Amino acid sequence: MKKILTFALLLVCLVAEAQNYAVDLIPTGLKNRAHAIIRDSKTVVDMRSPDQVLLNVHTSITVLNKNGDRQAQLALFYDKNTVIKSAKGEIYDEFGKQTGKFSLSNFKDESAVSDFSLFEDDRVKYYIPQVNTYPYTIVYHYEIKNKQNLIIPEWRPIANFDVAVEKSSYQFIYNLTDEIRIYTNNYKGQAEEQTLEKQKSMTWSVEGLPAVKHEPYSPNPDTYFTSVKVAPKNFSYYNFKGSYTDWQGLGKLSYDYLLKDRRALPLETVQLIKDLVKDETSDKSKAKKIYEHFQKKTRYISVQIGIGGFMPIKATEVDKLGYGDCKALVNYMQSLLDVVGIDSYYCVVDAGEEKTDLIPSFASMEQGNHVILCLPLNGDTTWLECTSQDAPFGYLGSFTDDRWVLACTKDGGKLLKTPKFETAKSQQVRTAELFLSKDGKISGNLTTTFTGSQFDNHYFLIKKSSAEQQKQLKYLYDINNIEFNSINLTANNDVPIFTEQLAVSIAHYGNPNDSRVSFMPNVFNLKRPVPAVRNRTLPLHLKRGYTDVDSLLFQLDENVIPVILPKKMEVTGKFGTYIAEIKMKDGKLFYYRKLMMNDGLFKPVDYEAFENFVNEVASYDRIRVTLALKNK
Repeated sequence: MKKILTFALLLVCLVAEAQNYAVDLIPTGLKNRAHAIIRDSKTVVDMRSPDQVLLNVHTSITVLNKNGDRQAQLALFYDKNTVIKSAKGEIYDEFGKQTGKFSLSNFKDESAVSDFSLFEDDRVKYYIPQVNTYPYTIVYHYEIKNKQNLIIPEWRPIANFDVAVEKSSYQFIYNLTDEIRIYTNNYKGQAEEQTLEKQKSMTWSVEGLPAVKHEPYSPNPDTYFTSVKVAPKNFSYYNFKGSYTDWQGLGKLSYDYLLKDRRALPLETVQLIKDLVKDETSDKSKAKKIYEHFQKKTRYISVQIGIGGFMPIKATEVDKLGYGDCKALVNYMQSLLDVVGIDSYYCVVDAGEEKTDLIPSFASMEQGNHVILCLPLNGDTTWLECTSQDAPFGYLGSFTDDRWVLACTKDGGKLLKTPKFETAKSQQVRTAELFLSKDGKISGNLTTTFTGSQFDNHYFLIKKSSAEQQKQLKYLYDINNIEFNSINLTANNDVPIFTEQLAVSIAHYGNPNDSRVSFMPNVFNLKRPVPAVRNRTLPLHLKRGYTDVDSLLFQLDENVIPVILPKKMEVTGKFGTYIAEIKMKDGKLFYYRKLMMNDGLFKPVDYEAFENFVNEVASYDRIRVTLALKNK
């Protein structure tokens, strides 16, 4: 009887477990538009002390198809400050039957060092399930011990597109004497609070979140995905202890403890810098000369090890070695400016194409990922990118433009905004004189200048070899049969402006027949249509405005005469303006095009109008001209 009862209980447990992970138990609505579904995820962060923070995670994920496989992978990063105490899991089929299990010994272990890093003590253990029958469910259980509380794991119940959430929760446990700050984004309701004898906990939870589909031209996902961030007032990190409650305090902390006493230079370097700028009369001209010297002397390489992830190596080391990471190079450039009494700010920024701001109301150490330099210069604020050996003085590209950054000063931290590229000043201006033969071949010369946000478009080519320039230009222009007979690239870093002078030939560009030849006079700058999006849910975000101007003059073969010339084409709306015109001018065919695209954040319902605007421009860009061939 006892054996029968034990077997029955075991059977009940197995059935219960099978029911838990059976795919048909997932609410039908959550399967719509989803490649994977988080069935149940529980994250518990227990901050027992500043140097002992335990992370416990139990999560189950159902992968519906091959596109969801990535969600089933798990990567656990660790270093001297982070210990993976345990990790294991199971795999279930669509009926909830267990088909496999794994432990930490099944994880691959390798260095997390990036190709451009010199020193980095991060390693990663990762597991990729080898399952090719869908759907399947994978369950992970892991525990990590952090010997620091400067950076607390944040909660994002939906971390990626095309992933739905059945249930997810995040519990943060801390001592009653601890002071913490909390930032929630797109979370509805309040956290559930519990107070025990010596500890307090806060729990956030969500249920039934549908998958979010990626939509073109959508804002930074950080602005609409749900998240919770926690930052304690008092922290410990690699035996570095401190406290802060706002950006002013964090900036002061960084200045006093991470940056202080790291700018001393050898006497020879001090004298060299003084001699270098002795004939300059303004701080800006001095700074420019020092920056150009700095660029020739140094190169960027990543160094992220221990506290060095936040603390720059000393200026003397960079002076000796000639390289450093972004922190070290900014600190070194500051030390060079100090020699001649020019103030500058060490600025932490969240760099990337997405334009991610530091959150003004919530200070935390992990928000930034890069460092740049700001020179107040008596109201003529100048920004420097110190990791580039060829960036113009005072130019920040799209990697760090138009966002809030933290300036670490002796008076504390303050938030500053990096410059924004204006639509009218971000120009690509192209002129060309071309010859069109009766067999449809085009040849001639074109000159293009790039300014503002478009300065970077082709600037990277300037240091490439001739062969590589040929290869890259063919990719950038993307025109069948195009050949570059000569290439001349120059940059005026004082403006800055990049100039590209090309001699080109394009065989079979036009389409000839017995009596006519047709071609698109807009040879080099075709606007691509945008995809249709119906029932859009996300706002439309046009990150950067720009202006393109094309003026192309075609000398026609003497055997070619115009037959059909389209009329003037115009499109105007809140997203921009477009004008294009084709006409005969002094016996030559002249094509003029100007497109000005505005930046801005627009409502989801505006996407259809944006689609219509762009697609109408794209249609006009492809207008063809038909020419007659004489004596046919």
